[in-house]
Amino acid sequence: MKFIILFFLLQFVVWGLFSQQQVPLNEKKYLDSLQDVINKSGVDSEKATACFSMVEYWKVKDTVKSWSYLQSGKEFAGKQPYYNALALFYEGQYYFNRDKDKASAAFRNAAEALAAFPEKRAYSNRAAAWFNYALMNKNTKGYDFVTKITLENAIPNAEKADNPVMVAHYYTQLSTILMNNYQFTKAGLYCRMAIDLLEKESPGSPNLLFAYLSGVSIYCYDHQTDTAKQLLQKAYTLLAPFPESINFPLYYANEALYYVTTEAFDKALGSIDKGMVLAGKYHQTQLYQQFLFRKYEVYGHLKAYAKAKQILLDIVKEGTLTANSNDKAAIFGELAKTSEKLHDYKEAYTWLTCYRDISDSIHNSQTEVKVSELETKYRSAQNQQKIAALEAQNKQAALAASNDRLYRWILGLGCFSLLAILGFVIVTARNNRNLSRQKEINFQQQLIEMGQKQQIKVTKAMLEGEEHERERVARDLHDGLGGMLAGVKIGLSGWSNTRPGLSQDSDLHRIMKQLDSSISELRRIARNMVPDTLLKFGLEVALKDLCEFHMRDGLHISFEPFHLEQRMALNVQLNIYRIIQELISNAIKHAQAHNIILQCSQNANTFFITLEDDGIGFDTALLANKKGMGLDNLKNRITFLQGHLEIISAPNVGTTVNIELNTNRNE
Repeated sequence: MKFIILFFLLQFVVWGLFSQQQVPLNEKKYLDSLQDVINKSGVDSEKATACFSMVEYWKVKDTVKSWSYLQSGKEFAGKQPYYNALALFYEGQYYFNRDKDKASAAFRNAAEALAAFPEKRAYSNRAAAWFNYALMNKNTKGYDFVTKITLENAIPNAEKADNPVMVAHYYTQLSTILMNNYQFTKAGLYCRMAIDLLEKESPGSPNLLFAYLSGVSIYCYDHQTDTAKQLLQKAYTLLAPFPESINFPLYYANEALYYVTTEAFDKALGSIDKGMVLAGKYHQTQLYQQFLFRKYEVYGHLKAYAKAKQILLDIVKEGTLTANSNDKAAIFGELAKTSEKLHDYKEAYTWLTCYRDISDSIHNSQTEVKVSELETKYRSAQNQQKIAALEAQNKQAALAASNDRLYRWILGLGCFSLLAILGFVIVTARNNRNLSRQKEINFQQQLIEMGQKQQIKVTKAMLEGEEHERERVARDLHDGLGGMLAGVKIGLSGWSNTRPGLSQDSDLHRIMKQLDSSISELRRIARNMVPDTLLKFGLEVALKDLCEFHMRDGLHISFEPFHLEQRMALNVQLNIYRIIQELISNAIKHAQAHNIILQCSQNANTFFITLEDDGIGFDTALLANKKGMGLDNLKNRITFLQGHLEIISAPNVGTTVNIELNTNRNE
């Protein structure tokens, strides 16, 4: 029972301090920065905010300064609605420790006024206004009211403010409420949640210090002293760099609790003495009285009952702790037990009667149930929110997956389209390249054909020119020189007939024979140049006449025609005649042949020539480097008639020439 009583007294003080002062641990730097803003800033809203922060800082240490800064803040706020609403909140902070009714009214008005501003900073201040409003009414409306306001107003507004530090702060407050109602497991859970959030979001903050110290209380009362020791060490690590911090008394209060729990009473008295000095210095009346009660507890363990009883009587006389009905009943109960141990039974009965009168009006068990129910409802609501959030996340994930699949499809189709376009472009480019290559080939072929045509035209013109020249020379020889020789012969014959003595002259007859030979030779040359039989009787007769013309003793030419047509163009016949004339001439002149066989046949437009001789033959490889007018003329005529030439020969085996000509070539 004693342990429970001590628990009630301690938790109240800790909770009150947690709620009152949340200033940075480096207080001097904090104060200098606020004063710098007030002195130098040209913006009234910034000055108002700095003054309001000063109100909160000085509300315990120096109430005159706190009031002065409150008035300055209101002046800087002017007619700005948000800062006027904020002034109501800090008015409540000013009255926090000295007039709970005024503080309660100010916090309620601030919470309602801040509701008009749907912005994060307003949600933060509204959460604090609601929580402080609940604290101001704790004694009249109980823990369940504080729990209800914390769960339904403070934490939701802190979450709307998107302020994890503030959410963690209210987790710490909720853990203290649960600890007050013996819900140590749940209290430890919320405390751990607060510590995890603060270590991540705001390491080194006073909120983290309060969370550590709240954890120390919870785990001490839950007899988990190892965990309490770890948190106490973390709290000291945070606080050690700032020995002037107003939070040191609270640290010593928890240190004393830890030493009492571990029954290190001498150390507990040392912590209590240090804490009392600082609490007195910082005007922390409530905490100072708590140290006194903790000292009573230590004296009780040490069986120094007289000192213990006097401490309790001083606490009752001072009246701060007895303002709360629960704590008042606990203190009266401790007085009854201490008086009994001093064998003062009358006084013990008196204090026991006082204890019963107060405890009968307290329904702690009902309060515990309500607090537990509220916390359970809150956790259920939180779970429902988490479920709803998970469902929303699942829907979003499903939607995202669907969008991702759609995106992949679109991307795939896009890639496929690009590949198709790329393939089309490649195929088109390849076709165009092939088409260009084919066009180039065709163009080159056309150039070749044009060149061939031009060459044919040149060859034709050359051959025609040659024939015309042959014809002109032959005509000149026949009509000119032939006529003159005939005239000379006739004249000479007539002259000799008029002179009887000369008609038998041998010299004259010799000269006459020479004239006949000259005339015959002249006619032979003229006929070779212009084959009259070709013009008169056609190719076959001309070729037969040509063969007979060349035959003599030791040379036989056999002409074998097959199906030669007479309707060939004259220029074609003339070219065939000249080709064969050249072949026979070569066989006689170069091959020294004695027997020649000439075969000529025709199949439609194709004319075949085969000439064989029994001459000396030659190496056909020599033709590649051999140049000659006869061979060139032969090739030009074959080319003109689009023909092919084949020569088969070897030394001493004779020569065979095969020629194939196109007789339809008459251009």
